[in-house]
Amino acid sequence: MNAQTAHPLTPQDCLVALMVAVSASDEDIRTAELVKIQSAVNMLPVFADYDIDRVNRTSQMVFDLFEQEDGLDALFGLIREDLPERLFETAYALACDVAAADGSLTESELRLLEEIRYELNIDRLHAAAIERGARARHMV
Repeated sequence: MNAQTAHPLTPQDCLVALMVAVSASDEDIRTAELVKIQSAVNMLPVFADYDIDRVNRTSQMVFDLFEQEDGLDALFGLIREDLPERLFETAYALACDVAAADGSLTESELRLLEEIRYELNIDRLHAAAIERGARARHMV
């Protein structure tokens, strides 16, 4: 944890960490989910100045945390510290997009999305709109 204090996460790291967490939540990281994360980092304005090399380091941090018993709590602690509130809905939208990317939502993905909603204090109506948008974007 001390290494994290010395090198706090950037807001973009937090967004990447949540996307990776959703992808890894069912213990099956699918290609469609990785492509979704990569395209978000490459295309979205919030990542304009982001060093793409940080994606691997941030992903590894999430995997390391998930191996620990309270890893998810630790991840949310870091995100609460380093993600500005103005990006909470963006974070939830990106998490929903990754969850929807492979065309199916697993029980563990749904549970993690619920946890993210709770941790980021996303209004129920806003969450429903974000989820609906993700569903519409990933319709086949």
